[in-house]
Amino acid sequence: QKQPKKGQNITKLQHYRCLFIYLIPLILFVCVVSPGPGPRLSKVNLFTLLSLWMELFPQEEAEEDDNDQVRRVGLVVVQDTKVVGLHCSGAELHAGQTAIIQHGARLADCQLFFSRRPCATCLKMIINAGVGRISFWPGDPEISMLKPSITEEAALDAMATEKLKSNSRPHICVLLQPLAPGLAQFVTETSRDCDFMQTMADDDPTLNTEEQRTRHLKDFSRHFLVGSSQQHQEILTQMGLENFSMEPYFSNLRNNMRELVEVLATVAAGVPRQHYGFYRLDTLAVNYLNDLKRMPQEVACHCIIQARLLEYRTEDPKVGVGAVIWAKGQLAGCDGTGCLYLVGCGYNAYPAGSQYAEYPQMDNKQEDRQRRKYRYIIHAEQNALTFRSEHPEESTMLFVTKCPCDECIPLIRGAGITHIYTSDQDMGKDKTDISYLRFSSLKNIHKFIVSSED
Repeated sequence: QKQPKKGQNITKLQHYRCLFIYLIPLILFVCVVSPGPGPRLSKVNLFTLLSLWMELFPQEEAEEDDNDQVRRVGLVVVQDTKVVGLHCSGAELHAGQTAIIQHGARLADCQLFFSRRPCATCLKMIINAGVGRISFWPGDPEISMLKPSITEEAALDAMATEKLKSNSRPHICVLLQPLAPGLAQFVTETSRDCDFMQTMADDDPTLNTEEQRTRHLKDFSRHFLVGSSQQHQEILTQMGLENFSMEPYFSNLRNNMRELVEVLATVAAGVPRQHYGFYRLDTLAVNYLNDLKRMPQEVACHCIIQARLLEYRTEDPKVGVGAVIWAKGQLAGCDGTGCLYLVGCGYNAYPAGSQYAEYPQMDNKQEDRQRRKYRYIIHAEQNALTFRSEHPEESTMLFVTKCPCDECIPLIRGAGITHIYTSDQDMGKDKTDISYLRFSSLKNIHKFIVSSED
């Protein structure tokens, strides 16, 4: 074997040395000056999680009867990747029926995400409306099969649903994706340090979310995950999903379902519930019992958790913010949300159509103000107002995971928002590029912040 020439060795050494000298600073620049985006929820998984959470929307009627074969269902209506409807089953109407009543022909070309496979009664109307795609959580369907033996009603509904699926124009499928690497840990850390938990920690530093997360995980697993693998495989087969019931697809499916339930439990644990609630900022809660009657604490917390799920789609490399706007109608409907209906929702992101790193990424710790993000990023409230599907004249409630900044306050007032539910961690602060000075003095809008009931 020939030895390399001496001159060639020197050239290669110089080459590697140059690579080391120039490449290391470049890597440091990318990692420090231009941080990459954090792990994000995919849109499919976000819509799926919202549908699961809507199934648990607080309702006044009695809890679901375990012997009742018709299960409650949550539904997310998506148009052009924007959420235009959040629905759930009620005492009389199924979630799919509610969507038909509220949206009608506007469902054409929409995508629907169900927390369970809808029954044939709902499915036939939805197909008739011309929806583009129907996705459902691959657990126990709306007409439950979780009985000692599958009843005739469940078997007939499964057969009718399969025939509707085979003959329909919409694509009816299961859409679940693995979590992005590091997302589960990211959700755990940010839930532990979110503004609502900071408020809780200020009052009692010994409190943590782990006990609440464990309780949620136990409850959600029992509710959304079919108990045994064998039982789950049988249900998938009865639903016409034989491919999913075979290995290795079945194990992957179960793992993806379990991961999403864990995320939901973690996010829900990031909003304090026991001994905490939303109370008027400017007056003692005891003087405003009427406000609490109009918006029960359970509903307010549920809506804030909707916003917290949305914040995990953020493009902000540091701070995720989610916002949901609900309006209160004059008459209560027969669906699970009563007289509430969705106006819009959003999360903070760069202008639509842009690619990541097209705009500055840094916060106010960066000395060069030209590299800061604040003049480029669209706030969660701004996205929720821009893409709202309704322009109500009734009482309109904004649920946002951070205190609204001075840039958003005029928009909130101009849009006719009447109630704001948020945290107060940044209230009164001036951070040069972004300030929160106007929120506390905002007039003619009821402001509710999370605090101890004591």
